[in-house]
Amino acid sequence: MVKIAPSLLSADFANLQREVEKLEQSGADMLHLDIMDGHYVPNLTFGSTVVKSLRPYSKLPFDVHLMVRNPDEMIPWFIASGADIITVHAETCPHLDKTLQTIRSYGLKAGVALNPSTPETILEYVLDKVDMILVMSVNPGFGGQKFIDSAINKISKIKNMIGDKNIEIEVDGGINPLTAARCISAGADILVAGTAVFSGGDYARNIDSLR
Repeated sequence: MVKIAPSLLSADFANLQREVEKLEQSGADMLHLDIMDGHYVPNLTFGSTVVKSLRPYSKLPFDVHLMVRNPDEMIPWFIASGADIITVHAETCPHLDKTLQTIRSYGLKAGVALNPSTPETILEYVLDKVDMILVMSVNPGFGGQKFIDSAINKISKIKNMIGDKNIEIEVDGGINPLTAARCISAGADILVAGTAVFSGGDYARNIDSLR
């Protein structure tokens, strides 16, 4: 069954502890933490101190998505803060192979994110060091954007590229029950959702509707 990873970008920032606990009780499979630096993307969210402060309140995997200009510098901060998965953008890593090796050397899962305009072929020579591939179905930086349809074809191509390798495909951006169904049919294993999970306050029902 597909996994649902609620994005804390859409949570109530004044009550993050409560939100994290409620999401776990509502059936979330992992928590997606969008780290934005105001440089690589035009938004600023939160850092490793917030991640560390939330760690005691959930047993769910922390899926840390680094939308930052200098991921190699920041990776140790989030390892120390309790991340389980660290995903870096291929576009920001000049030595992607080395970056992925570093993440895995600490016992964490390593992910690679691809912006809408980035071809999946960039992954060809690092597949042996990747645990998760994140397909951005919006341009990164803000929640609530419309799903970019070309992501479906990219998901299918990545699914074929992976073959029998133990790599999960995650999709982030514009996820709702309709786009979720399309992503799952194309081969997605994990869906990141913000508005679709938090809208209306019934998190359990919203998560079930995405499955």
